[in-house]
Amino acid sequence: MLESLKLKEANWDADSAPGLEFLFEARVKLHVPAMDVGPTPDGARVIFFVKGGAFEGPHLRGRVIPDSGADWIRIRPDGSGVLDVRFCLETHDNALLYLYWQGRFWSAPQDADYAFDVEKPDDPAGAWRYYFRAAPLFETSDPRYAWLNNIIAVTKSRTGDGGPIHRVFAVT
Repeated sequence: MLESLKLKEANWDADSAPGLEFLFEARVKLHVPAMDVGPTPDGARVIFFVKGGAFEGPHLRGRVIPDSGADWIRIRPDGSGVLDVRFCLETHDNALLYLYWQGRFWSAPQDADYAFDVEKPDDPAGAWRYYFRAAPLFETSDPRYAWLNNIIAVTKSRTGDGGPIHRVFAVT
């Protein structure tokens, strides 16, 4: 378990803002083109299936399990995206982690093509052109990573190099 996530009365200040601790960066590869379901009563639906990828950080590293999930994106009438993401990770020491999250994706109309272009080169300096945030939850049966079952995490993400690049942080 992360030291910063241990419950300690001395570290608790009910009036302070939550902190963030970097867990890992996941570079998820997607099958392209996306499946365009088209307009639905709740907005246009686009589905990107997960092709694979890798993740690495100070607390976790391993691979994105190929074909283990997808990004189900709903584009609302105002142009913002509602994210519903689910896929599996396998750690370097063979633990299986299921991730699922909800989030938001938004850009100005003139930046929408850039924001959705997962095949462009990774461009961290250009990520200011869109908002891409989510709140993943983890599930695992592996006791070494059971602490993940009990945390809230957030992502700050961007697109490029074949898919989304998610920087995942534990809320402390």
